[in-house]
Amino acid sequence: MCGIVGIISNEPAAAQAIEALKRLEYRGYDSSGVASLSSDGRIERLRAEGKLKNLAAKLNAHPLVGHIAIGHTRWATHGRPTEDNAHPHATERVAVVHNGIIENFRELRAELEKEGVKFSSETDTEAVLHLVDRALQKSGDPTHAIAEVLPRLKGAFALGFVFSGHDNLLIGARQGAPLAVGHGEGEMYLGSDALALAPFTDTVTYLEEGDWVVLSREGVTIHDRTNAVVKRTKQKSGAGAFLVDKGNHRHFMA
Repeated sequence: MCGIVGIISNEPAAAQAIEALKRLEYRGYDSSGVASLSSDGRIERLRAEGKLKNLAAKLNAHPLVGHIAIGHTRWATHGRPTEDNAHPHATERVAVVHNGIIENFRELRAELEKEGVKFSSETDTEAVLHLVDRALQKSGDPTHAIAEVLPRLKGAFALGFVFSGHDNLLIGARQGAPLAVGHGEGEMYLGSDALALAPFTDTVTYLEEGDWVVLSREGVTIHDRTNAVVKRTKQKSGAGAFLVDKGNHRHFMA
């Protein structure tokens, strides 16, 4: 079971994303990755096979300084547990992390390949990436691109996106897989569950089935599956009470 996080921060966000991903290790994973934006707005990413410490070592060697980031822990379903298949997947315009399964990815991939799109992984996620990239080429608007692509996806999934040139924009979506929004002071968060967000905030909004959300430092706008703007309740998560470490044990049930 994969885990995803997204952060709009007032400090370098990639390190925060790794901290959040540590809270999702209980789900199991075989690779991990983060993506952020450079000072000139380009997407930068790091991915690693194995444990999060391998990703953290790469970040120490090649710091990502952007104040926005998405992160992922992957448990391989479509494609082998390799760095090429690890998330985030990215083009020059957009990067995506994904938990779940896109059931119709083969049809989507075939459609894109007929148009000349070259795939670099074996994952279902990369079909989503290229659909959004294609929509961005047409509209130039990230929110329009997401609204166009989401109805085409079949399956159970949660998604997080960042976009080149947009250091104050994070978009998430859920269908059949949980996704929480975390509210901070001038900072916003996405996570597969509230535990991932507990180091940063205990105020969360749980997205409902079919929701997608646009986050910025100024707040959030939540849309339902018809693209209508809706309100969802903020609540205290209580997840901070569960901020425990595994210590020297291999898992939490040692």
